[in-house]
This record gives sequence, C-alpha cells and structure tokens, in this order.
Amino acid sequence: MSFFRRYGLYMAWIVALVATAGSLYMSEILLWEPCKLCWLQRIFMYPLVLLLGIAAYRNDHSIVVYALPFPIIGGSISIYHYLLQKVESFALKMGPCKVGIPCNFDYLEGWLTIPMLALIAFILIILLLVVGRKPE
Repeated sequence: MSFFRRYGLYMAWIVALVATAGSLYMSEILLWEPCKLCWLQRIFMYPLVLLLGIAAYRNDHSIVVYALPFPIIGGSISIYHYLLQKVESFALKMGPCKVGIPCNFDYLEGWLTIPMLALIAFILIILLLVVGRKPE
C-alpha cells in the first residue's frame, strides 16, 4: 500500500496519459468520429494529463482535492453513455444524440466499449488519487 501512496499521482497521470493517447488514436488514426458524449468525457480527461503531470513532477499531493471532480464527473458521463449503448429501453427513453454520430453507436461491438474504457480509466484515476492523496 505504501507504493501506491508514494506513486499514486504518477500512476494516475500515466492512466490519464494512456486514456488521452488512446482517444486521440481512435479519432485521428482510426478516424472514428467521437459523439457528443465522447467529447464531454474528453473534456474531463484531457486536463488531468497536465494537472496530474505537473503535480506528480512537483510531488504536490494537494492537487487531489482539485483534480478529483474531473474523474468523478467524467465517470458519471461514461456510465450514462454506456447505458445509452447497452440498455435498449434506456436508449429509447432518452433518445440518441441528434447531431453527428449517434451516442448509442458502438465501434467496438461488445461489452467493452469506448465509454467503458473511459469509465475504467476514470475509476482507476479516482482510486489512485484517493490512495495517493497523502504521502507516507
């Protein structure tokens, strides 16, 4: 546990960096157009790369208080997005996005979707920030 307390910020930064690189790879290399909810999730992931990177470099654990709302809100959007994709009655009740690619479209076609990948990243970041909020 002391390893995670000591390096939690670094590991959270790496998770945010990989998630950001993955989303850019999907949109810029694979040319998968992000929907509105994907953009919202990106809004809450991308700043974490800078915030957590600077905090990890400076060993500033006080950033946790300010950074924690980003993965919590982003993760909530991911849950909503996943429900739109996988729960048919939910998608019918809420309706798909109206402009661009529909938010219920699934590029990966399985239980592991892009919103689920984002949710996993957000959860990992939350856990790492909570565990690493105070160094030893």
